[in-house]
Amino acid sequence: MSAVMITRKVRKWEKLPGKNTFCCDGRVMMARQKGVFYLTLFLIVGTCSLFFAFECPYLAVHLSPAIPVFAALLFLFVIAMLLRTSFSDPGVLPRALPEEATFIEMEIEAANGNVPAGQRPPPRIRNVQINNQIVKLKYCYTCKIFRPPRASHCSICDNCVDRFDHHCPWVGNCVGKRNYRYFYMFTLSLSLLTIYIFTFDIIHVVMRSVDNGFLNTLKITPGTVLEVLVCFFTLWSVVGLTGFHTYLISLNQTTNEDIKGSWSGKNRVQNPYSHKNIIKNCCEVLCGPVYPSVLDRRGLMQEDSSVSATSAAPSSFSSSNPVSQTTKTTAPLIPNEHTPDDAKPSIAASAETSAPPEDEVRPAPKVPPLASPETDAEASIVKDKAH
Repeated sequence: MSAVMITRKVRKWEKLPGKNTFCCDGRVMMARQKGVFYLTLFLIVGTCSLFFAFECPYLAVHLSPAIPVFAALLFLFVIAMLLRTSFSDPGVLPRALPEEATFIEMEIEAANGNVPAGQRPPPRIRNVQINNQIVKLKYCYTCKIFRPPRASHCSICDNCVDRFDHHCPWVGNCVGKRNYRYFYMFTLSLSLLTIYIFTFDIIHVVMRSVDNGFLNTLKITPGTVLEVLVCFFTLWSVVGLTGFHTYLISLNQTTNEDIKGSWSGKNRVQNPYSHKNIIKNCCEVLCGPVYPSVLDRRGLMQEDSSVSATSAAPSSFSSSNPVSQTTKTTAPLIPNEHTPDDAKPSIAASAETSAPPEDEVRPAPKVPPLASPETDAEASIVKDKAH
């Protein structure tokens, strides 16, 4: 058995650490927990399907044909924003290479000096100044890097995310620097779609009840009751979430910073990222440039792998010449009269090579001969005659 090193090219997303899943050759990036995302997709598609099946035909005839058209456009926009938020890189920061991690550790040890035994080492932080405000950069022990400002480590995805807002299970992904605007547009458009469907469900029930009665209307359109219940309970959470993020955008603040109270005003700490203007803050968050991903998920890298293999040369040789491996020269070591003359030098040479060295040749120990019963009897007779 022998090991053979094989070098092959693989995509970088196949070797990325963390707890993410990738599809479409690394183009789609999501968290591993996708069950709630499927539930979100099912509720949106199911509710809209019932609306198009039961309400839209009646409303298009009795009110306006623009009602189903606008609902379809709003539905497509919601699905597009949901998929854009769920399938994109939220701003994951690459981890330090082993050489970089070792260099950072040496810098930290040199800065902290020798810590006495029994004492905790000082916290690993660095201070940077942003808009005349001191901001602390914390060290991530998992990624082996000093996180940039506003970045945080997501325990669910096991990655550091730039401008980390929160991990949203409803979209199956983290919400960060690269997909926050799409997340906000998703919640805003979903709120409008929920209000739209809920409003026209009520209008549809009222218009049919005038002609057929309330109970008969519910029998004719059973999906309307289900739509009203789903929209009623969804409306408060989705609209409330949209309002909360509208408040955060106006302050240029993230959910993570709001929960931790990073810029609550205590100790004269102010938000260094706020422009002190609602319009400027909204323009920066929603209309700023789209930052490229720093992961290079579809880039190529070389991977060395060892494969165990058996050598086929000896087996083929033994199968073709079986006699050559089993036959040996059995010529006598001492030439005699039957030995050919041309073979005598080779026999002598083989005898010289096969003979052991002189220092290893030892004489065999002499063993006294064993006395047999016959010799003992003869010796006794000779003794009797002598007497």
